[in-house]
Amino acid sequence: MRIALFLLTNLGVLALASVTLNLLGVGQILNESGTGLDLTNLLIFCAVFGFAGSFISLFLSKFMAKRGTGTQIITNPRTPDEKWLVETVADLAERAGIGMPEVGIFPANQANAFATGWNRNKSLVAVSAGLLQRFDREEARAVLAHEIGHVANGDMVTLTLIQGVVNTFVMFFARIIGYTVDKVVFKTERGVGIGYYIVTFIAEILLAFIASMIVMAFSRHREYRADHAGATLASREGMIRALERLKAETQAGAPTPMPKSMQAFGISEGWHKTAGKLFASHPPLDERIAALRNHA
Repeated sequence: MRIALFLLTNLGVLALASVTLNLLGVGQILNESGTGLDLTNLLIFCAVFGFAGSFISLFLSKFMAKRGTGTQIITNPRTPDEKWLVETVADLAERAGIGMPEVGIFPANQANAFATGWNRNKSLVAVSAGLLQRFDREEARAVLAHEIGHVANGDMVTLTLIQGVVNTFVMFFARIIGYTVDKVVFKTERGVGIGYYIVTFIAEILLAFIASMIVMAFSRHREYRADHAGATLASREGMIRALERLKAETQAGAPTPMPKSMQAFGISEGWHKTAGKLFASHPPLDERIAALRNHA
């Protein structure tokens, strides 16, 4: 299923980008003589492909999240926990001024939660079974408020726009670098040679690695805002206690229940032991707790 979704997403990107480029009349990125880059066409080309992938991922985010985590949507609450969960999300959504999200539970022992969706009035909020089992009501409510905060702040759309801009400029500058090296080093006089494709491929990898720091910086910033929303919509003490409980479970080595594509939308992802701070999607839990305690 994941392979099928991956192929479907990429086919969608190609189809959308091809139609858009045709409508804009962008046929090639070289000038008429084939001896130089048409920078305007190149920028349009890169923007179309850069944003197409981001927006298709955004529009498919709810579907992919449900599939990737095994989330079961609650349509008719059957247990006290499910009834409490739906009622709490409804109350928090009303307080935040957004439409009622879909509410679900995913089968994971680790305490975690996530929110996603392209529209703040048609989002999805889900929690793990482990969180419902071990967190008290005030802590769980704070976690839900944190996720509602992501939705109300428009974090999914903003992250998509940032990712689209980053993708655009990574593709743009990688092709300029590839073209320059192809002309200067490989001495290609007309059109582009094999050097262009090799260098562009390598440059895209390196530039994407560097550019991801920008995306992760926004991701960390939005976590502080979502924590503040959790403290405001629920309670500051409940949000602090929830983060402290998450910290204890993280230190105990609880496994991550969500695929990497969804971890940035969760609540408990912290620093990766093997990654630098600049590439982490979430700030350290200690810093998030301190920020809540020091907030006036």
